[in-house]
Amino acid sequence: MTYEFDWSSIPGALPLLAKGLVVTLEITLTAIIIGILWGTILAVARMSSNRFLAFAAAGYVNLFRSVPLVMVILWFYLIVPQLLKSIFGEGLADIRFVSALVAFTLFEAAYYSEIIRAGIQSVAKGQINAGLALGFTPGQTMRLIVLPQAFRNMVPLLLTQAIILFQDTSLVYVIGLADFFGTAQKIGDRDGRIVELLLFAGAIYFVLCFSLSQIVKRFNKRIGS
Repeated sequence: MTYEFDWSSIPGALPLLAKGLVVTLEITLTAIIIGILWGTILAVARMSSNRFLAFAAAGYVNLFRSVPLVMVILWFYLIVPQLLKSIFGEGLADIRFVSALVAFTLFEAAYYSEIIRAGIQSVAKGQINAGLALGFTPGQTMRLIVLPQAFRNMVPLLLTQAIILFQDTSLVYVIGLADFFGTAQKIGDRDGRIVELLLFAGAIYFVLCFSLSQIVKRFNKRIGS
């Protein structure tokens, strides 16, 4: 028996799919921005001479890098919703969305931390010594001399991780959040056209991720030339 494709439900589904894509982008951008900020703090703490800070940061990174992302999403949705409500208030509209934001941000920070730590280590020690010789404090040396060079070196890796993060956001379907993938799945189930909707969603993911990967390649060549 040959499956007969029927794409007629897709045009009418585009507004809902667009809303789902907005949710996906909101989770992605929030996790990138806050994840990089938190990841930078973790990276600096892990390289600190303070053993407690270094141990705590290493423990955090190793914990999140050793646990499946889908499990972290379920932790924040099933185990600590009351904590999130106490932080964001009882008027929180959708605990699933906030849970996803927190889970992805904390999870991605562990990966960004390792990228940033490698970036910091790629800066020649002579640059640090030069900063200290000019009278900068260790903090000023890190902020004004080391981090700008480190971020320039690791931009391609940060962008690659952002693409992986964008793809991983589809895992929020486990908590019923209507992101782009989840919306496509729900519409497919509703209209009896799950194959067409999932193929369409896959094509959109491919176009976006492939385009971003080409941008990363061009950028990598540009900074390497």
